[in-house]
Amino acid sequence: MTTSAAPTRPAVRLGAPVGAVRLGAPVGTLTPEQVRGFVHEQLAATDVDGRSVLVLVPDDTRTCPLPLLWSAVHEALAGRASRITVLVALGTHKGMTEQALATMLGYPAGEFETTFPGATLHNHEWWDDSTFANLGTIPAARIEEISEGRLSRDVDVLLNKLVLDHDLALVVGPVLPHEVVGMSGGNKYFFPGIAGHDVIDVSHWIGALITSWQIIGTTGITPVRALINEGCSYIPAEKLAFCVVVEAGSDLLHSISYGDTQSSWADAAQVCAATHVEYLDAPVRRVLSVIPPLYKDIWTAAKGFYKLEPVVADGGEVIIYAPWITEIAQMHPEIYELGYHCRDYFVKQWDRFKDYPWGVLAHSTHLRGAGTYDPETGVEELRVTVTLATAIPEEVCRAANLGYLDPASVDVEALSADPDTFVVPNAGEVLFRLR
Repeated sequence: MTTSAAPTRPAVRLGAPVGAVRLGAPVGTLTPEQVRGFVHEQLAATDVDGRSVLVLVPDDTRTCPLPLLWSAVHEALAGRASRITVLVALGTHKGMTEQALATMLGYPAGEFETTFPGATLHNHEWWDDSTFANLGTIPAARIEEISEGRLSRDVDVLLNKLVLDHDLALVVGPVLPHEVVGMSGGNKYFFPGIAGHDVIDVSHWIGALITSWQIIGTTGITPVRALINEGCSYIPAEKLAFCVVVEAGSDLLHSISYGDTQSSWADAAQVCAATHVEYLDAPVRRVLSVIPPLYKDIWTAAKGFYKLEPVVADGGEVIIYAPWITEIAQMHPEIYELGYHCRDYFVKQWDRFKDYPWGVLAHSTHLRGAGTYDPETGVEELRVTVTLATAIPEEVCRAANLGYLDPASVDVEALSADPDTFVVPNAGEVLFRLR
């Protein structure tokens, strides 16, 4: 693999956004030596001496060379920071096992503190109420302003209390097109990464009201991003970030941006828009979304739909192909009762659904896509068909308002030769749009 420059390539100080420094570009990839050198250089110039540092990292549902990034961060902080804590920003995903953590961060299982002296490692235990501190309340009037009139209610800013126990919070993770916020990364590692349900539910429902199709891949400050930034304004710790853009289908980096969590994210989002959005000339009738193994349930594998919905013709179909997936959601049983429906199905029956977790309602609408619901007739009309080719039983798929296809009947090679089928390997991170 050729690299974008020699190891001595200097970092680029950007004119805008203020404060961001970047190494790399949409074309080409960086060597590990370049990445490690950049991390060392930036942290050497950062005031960390004698300060406690909380490092926020993604879980293993994101492609990212974390062994390289985390080891470089640890090398730069060790002996300088008074304390280093690594916190996995699970959002509401399942907690990671010790073996999974070891694989993701690059150490022998059970030997994190031996491998990285002075550092400790934790899952964000969002299922335990004692995890959280209440940083305050965003008033309803501000929520109404942020959401552009879509919602008006107070929102409690609950965040993992480890943030309050550290002087500096350092985000380390990728930026990707995202169905709720537009582009992931940056402050999203706080909300929803290590946040309580209130902010998660409100932010995801605002995204659902806008719809995934409209918001996904947006590089600017969407209403959801504005809410996330508002929540972060309540955090007393200094907030910095290494935001990376990973080459699709590999663990190599196109770029790494450093600065405060907003400017570094904004810079990386521009790179991501050039590397992770592909355009088709015409809509397709059928998509076979070949899901990679990093997604363990439909809750996460649904990204194989979000990223393809914009290019599917009216009346078309998206097939989620993941023969190893056995359940719809590991951590959110409410989705089995709710099933998958378009936004208006919930909005036009709000009294019936308002007491369900709004984050689950949002997930439901994101996977089911665009559609309409007539409360007079009870008829829901959906723009495209969503079919699961997984190990989930047919009766479970049908009960969830999804189609079923025996995964053993799927011939990927034959479908690749079918002019009516668009086969997407490693689906879930690259966004497809029409020109």
